[in-house]
Formats: sequence, structure tokens, C-alpha cells
Amino acid sequence: MGKNTRYVGMDVHAETIAVAVVEGRKVARSLGTIPNRPEAVRRLVGKLGDPSTLRVCYEAGPTGYVLYWQLTKLGVQCDVVAPSLVPSKSGERIKTDRRDAEKLARAHRSGDLTSVWVPDAAHEALRDLVRAREAAKKDELRAKHRLSKYLLRYGARPAEGCRPWTQAWWQWVRGFEFDYAAQNVTLLDYVMEVDHEKQRIARLEAAIDVAVEDAPPHMKAVIDALQALRGVAKITAITVATEVGTFTRFERATQVMGYTGIVPSEHSSGARDRRGAITKTGNSHLRRVLVEAAHHYRHRPRINQRQKGLEKTLSPQVLDIAWRAQERLHRRHWKLTNKSKPAGKVITAVARELVGFIWAIGVQAEKDAANAARA
Repeated sequence: MGKNTRYVGMDVHAETIAVAVVEGRKVARSLGTIPNRPEAVRRLVGKLGDPSTLRVCYEAGPTGYVLYWQLTKLGVQCDVVAPSLVPSKSGERIKTDRRDAEKLARAHRSGDLTSVWVPDAAHEALRDLVRAREAAKKDELRAKHRLSKYLLRYGARPAEGCRPWTQAWWQWVRGFEFDYAAQNVTLLDYVMEVDHEKQRIARLEAAIDVAVEDAPPHMKAVIDALQALRGVAKITAITVATEVGTFTRFERATQVMGYTGIVPSEHSSGARDRRGAITKTGNSHLRRVLVEAAHHYRHRPRINQRQKGLEKTLSPQVLDIAWRAQERLHRRHWKLTNKSKPAGKVITAVARELVGFIWAIGVQAEKDAANAARA
């Protein structure tokens, strides 16, 4: 960077932004606090001088990426950094917005900050929609638990052989009556809540289908290609594509594994070599769908009907990676199970290796989409 480069640290909150700047080898100085409003940010950039000489950073948080998008439009280079990876001194006992902004400015100048990948507004909108569907599924599960446990608490059981949540079971629930009106009102409310969540999920899934049709070609190519893998259907493929972003930003598969948080933690020093549980420091949404998909590899490799329907539209390279994934992961699952490893560890190990095949397919699909766009 040139001598005139100014490194700006921002401690961003819902209503305020504490700003600090450092130039060259000078000491970081505070510029005070401004309102967290677009016009205030625009005035600040104007006072700081040429936007091309500014290097701004702030921590990722609940305020999202609105500030990043605004600064980028103003011609300012901005980095959103991971809060957990900001260096800090163990002896520090005073924390203020001013000190945090100055620390960010100094660390940005020295290159000690780790930036996170920032999606564009369209990508963020699709990711929000997918996460809303995930939240709806969790709410549906809670609603079902309330209903089933309410019936259990009063000893209400259907006829022998009637499985829960089947059509026959629902017919029994809707026709069941308690002795007291208050109980029946409670039962009706729980039943209506489950129905409401089902309708909510169906509405969100329909919206996801429409949004995917309007998605960029490279994202649609990745979503289609990932479905060649066993255990990765449409919703899972969309979740992976939206949470990862672009696969080519990772140079190696191990980097994506670290991003998911399903790599072992380690604390080794000298002659001591100690590894522990998985870090869980990555993307929890992505980690959840990977673990769900990993369960499918306990079965012997085969091509199901869904995968057969995709063979005509996918490249041979993608199909070859997907088949090698089935062979490799099933063999891995079988070996670990025969060693009497706990089921949770087996699935976690399979999910970690599945990430490598997902990365390979994602990179291949993005390259194919780029070549098609140039042709």
C-alpha cells in the first residue's frame, strides 16, 4: 500500500458507528462517533479524502452487510472481518467503542484480520429465504412435539398399528374429544399450529423454486450438479450453494472442511499431540445439511431414480465425482462401523469427506458455467 493509505476501523452498532483512522506509522486516532445512517457515512467518506486511498474494516454482526455495500458503491475498499479472529491482548480489561475502533484500524494496517466472504444483495436474499424455510421446519417440529406430548400426558392413544403423523393418525386426532371444553380448545390450537407450519413450509418452498429460477447461471449450475450426489436433493443443494457462495474462492477441499466446522480441534505442543472434538466454528446451517446427507452413505452404492433423471443434463466429470463419492464414503462408513466407532463419529467423519466431493463438484460446475458463458 502507498504511504497515503488510510486504514479506517469502524465499531458498528445499530444506531452508532465509532470511527478510528491510522496512517503510515502514526498512532491510531479516534474520529468520534457518527450515526449509523447512509448520509452520515457518506459525509464521513467525503471528509476522509480520496476514496481510493481508504481501507475500511468492521466486524461482521447483526447489522449485516449494508454498510459494506454502501462503502463499495462509494469506491471505498471495505473488509468485513470475523469477530472471533480479531487479535486481542490477554491483559486488556477496558473495552469501549473507541478502543475497539482503534484496535481494528491498527490490526487492519498490520494485516492481522481475517475477512469473511460477503455475498451480493441477490445472493443474500436467496440465503435468507432458505434460512426462513429451515426456521419453519424447526417450528413445525416443535409444534408436533407439543401436540404429541399433550396427547401422551392424558394417555390418549390411537388404535394399535396406527403410526403417528399418517393420514389415519390425523383422522383419529381430529375426531378425538376430551371430557372438558378447555382441553378440546387446547388440542384444537395445537392441531392448527401444526397445520399452519405445514402451509408456511409449502409457501416458502414454492418461493424458493421461483427464486432459484431467477438465480445467476453459475449458481443454478452448482445447484443442479450437487444433486448428483447421494443424499443431496434440491433443498440441500440450494442450502449448500447459498451458504458456501462460490466454491472457487477455496483453493483446497480442506479449507471448505474448516469452513464447515467439522474438522477436529487440536492442542499440540512439543511432544504432546492432542486432538479433540470437532471445532463447530464454521457455518452451522451448512454443517446440519451435511450431517443429514452423510447418513445416506450407509447404503451400498447405486444410482436412484432422481440421479438417473439428472444424467442427461450433467457433465461426465460431475457424474464421475458423484459416483466415486458413493464408493469412497460407503467404504469409509463400513470400515469405521466395523471398528465399533460411535455412530456419531462415523457420520461426522463421512460428512467431513463428503465436503471434499462437494467442493470438487462445485468447482467443476462453476468452471463449466463460465465456459458456457464465454462460448
